[in-house]
This record gives sequence, structure tokens and C-alpha cells, in this order.
Amino acid sequence: MGTRNLKETYDVIVIGGGAAGMMAAVTASTRGKRVLLLEKNAKLGEKLAISGGGRCNILNAEEDEHTLLSNYGSAQPFLHSPFATFGMKGAYEFFESNKLPVVVQAKKRAFPKSEHARDVVEFFRTQLISGKVLVKLKAPVQEIRTKSGRIESILAGTTEYSAASYIFATGGLSHPETGSTGDGFNWLNTLGHTVIAPTPTIVPLKVKESWVKDLAGTSLPDVKITFTTEIKQKFSVQGPILFTHQGLSGPTILNAAGKVSDLLHEGLVTARIDLFPKIDLGILDRQLRDHFDTVKNRSLRNALRTFVPNGTTEVLLERLPEINPETKTHSVTKEERRLLTELLKGLTLTVTGLLGFEKAVVADGGVPLNEMDMRTMRSQKIENLFIVGDLLHITRPSGGYSLQLCWTSGFIAGSNA
Repeated sequence: MGTRNLKETYDVIVIGGGAAGMMAAVTASTRGKRVLLLEKNAKLGEKLAISGGGRCNILNAEEDEHTLLSNYGSAQPFLHSPFATFGMKGAYEFFESNKLPVVVQAKKRAFPKSEHARDVVEFFRTQLISGKVLVKLKAPVQEIRTKSGRIESILAGTTEYSAASYIFATGGLSHPETGSTGDGFNWLNTLGHTVIAPTPTIVPLKVKESWVKDLAGTSLPDVKITFTTEIKQKFSVQGPILFTHQGLSGPTILNAAGKVSDLLHEGLVTARIDLFPKIDLGILDRQLRDHFDTVKNRSLRNALRTFVPNGTTEVLLERLPEINPETKTHSVTKEERRLLTELLKGLTLTVTGLLGFEKAVVADGGVPLNEMDMRTMRSQKIENLFIVGDLLHITRPSGGYSLQLCWTSGFIAGSNA
């Protein structure tokens, strides 16, 4: 005889204990619902715990809703209703009123006051306990059973769980080491939803040149980068960048990665870095000449160290083999100075690709929003299914927008399931 499955029944079952799933479970519990939260990892909030470099950019504090929603691209028209119900202000008040103080920093990026992402995970653990949510860890879902356009039950381990409503919150494909392996996409596809193939969108860039290794860890606070293809398509971005062992990262690069990905489909992509974006070529040449006049007896190498961004001198000089770095500044010719200024206004790299899901901050893809009732986060395919967070196809930049989406969609689903 085969082993019979144990059976348990709840009002709401949430699959996935990340940011959106925990928010949904907590919200449903405040309505007096009996809630079960299933998480396949040994801990809740694995990705949340490493978000924002471990600091957790908990939301973006842009108060103007139209400006905030403009960051969500083609999803903007679908988000007016959920954000009107529970937007940035709602999320901010939720954290503050439940004793998780939030501080707003540059570019309206908000963080927990402690700047520890794990404190946000702990905050949700406390909320789940307060709401009497039953949490089951190491509980991967093996099967979803449907009947007549509804989910009838799910199987996890040796237990069959059933509920009036189900919330899928299994996350996308970024940081697969945290358990985000795309399980939800497969289930949704089986249940009749369209699933747009995920691509890593907020992700560092890989480059061909090996010299970037020499700058790994070097951060430049304000540069302009122009990306160009062989057929002259181009766009520019400006802001801070970070050199890595394999290429380029930092907020400016991460947010440009989606557009760079599109250019890569056209062929080779060149990135020209302007180290002095606020100064034109002629003025930069005069400033360099004046600088050399003040340090007349120094070598070019030593003189550049107090002119160019920290840590870049050697790499820049290596790009100009025709100039002897030991040349005294008073002996630098006009032609050599021209070569220098042109390099400072156009340090060139060849972009070969994106670094992939394992390095992605966000991956897009998922259920298109026209298959959802966004007022409730209810699926239009399965009557008692609600879908939240990274399972929805919504492109957005870094800067707190992804977690805001988790708080909003989780709250809306938890309020309606």
C-alpha cells in the first residue's frame, strides 16, 4: 500500500518567503485569515538579506506618484490602481508605524535606519509571528493540482495543502543562489499563463579589455559613458561607475544594462568613458597645461596623479605608449597633451555582454500585466490565484523600485486573497 498524504486546509497559502511573499502573508493575516507560508529554503528572505549590498534599499521616497511610476516603463498604466491603494507613502508608514525606522539618502533612496538588510528580514519574521502565520521552511512545492479553472490543492513533501486562495511569490531568476530558480514561471506556464522569457536587466557589463582588472574596485563618482554600435546607434548615461575584474558596474551601469543589451543584438558595442564630463576638450587642455606649469619639475606620472581620478594614472599612461611617463611636465609637447586630453574625454572599452542572472540585481520577464487584474493582483486565468513581485513582467531601474513593487503587490494580494 502507498503512503497516504497528510491534508491541511487554510484560508490563504503563500508560496515563497521573500519580500513580496512575506508582505502578502502579513497583510492577509491582519484580516484574520489563517495563512500558511511555504518556503523552499532553510531561511526566509534570502535575497532580501543581501539586497542593496546588504544595506537594503527598502524603497524610493519619490512622493510624486507620476514621477515614481514613470520608472516602470510600459507597466506604468497598469500600476496606477495598486500604487494609489498602497504606494510609497503606504509602505513608508507601514515600516515606521511598526517600528522599523527608515532614512532617506541621496537620489531619494530609502534604507532601514540600521542599514542592515537582515534587520528587514527580522522585522518581517516578527510580523509573521504576530499575525500567527504558519511558516514551513525547507518545503518545496512538488505539484499544483487544479480543477475547473481553480487551484484545488498543492503538494509539498508528504502533505497536501488546500486553501480558498493561493499567492505565488517565488521570485524571478536574479541571484539563483538564493533559491530564485524560476519555479513559479514553470507553474504559471502550466496553468495557462503567458510567461515572457526572463533576461537579466539590472546587471554589470563584461568587457574585452583585460586592463580593467587593474582598476577593479575603483569607483568614479561622475563620468559620462557613450555606448555606440558599428551602425552608429548610440546613447549616453552619466553618473557614478565601478570597475570590476570583468568590466563595469555601479548604479549608472546597472540601469543602462537593458539598453546595452538591445545594442548588443546589433553587434559590437563600444563604451567611451568621459572622465571630465562637465569640461569641454579645449578647457580641459588649458587646465592640464596650467597644472603642468605649476608642477614643472615633476614627471608626467607624478603630475597626473593629482589631476586624474584616483587610481587611474597607470592605466591611462599604458593606453599612451607613445608618451614616456617619466617625461618632465615642462617637456610635454602640445601633441602629447592633445593625446592625453582626448584619452581623458574618451577612454574606450569593448562591451562583450552582460554578466548573467548570477550577478543580476533584477531580472525582468514573467506574466504580462494584461493577464492580471492589477487592482487585486488576481490572475485572469486561475480564479483563486494571486501573483506578486518578480513573477510579473515589469522592467524597472535599481534604486528601491523593485522592493517597492514587492511591498505594493504583496499588500494588494494579501488584502484580496
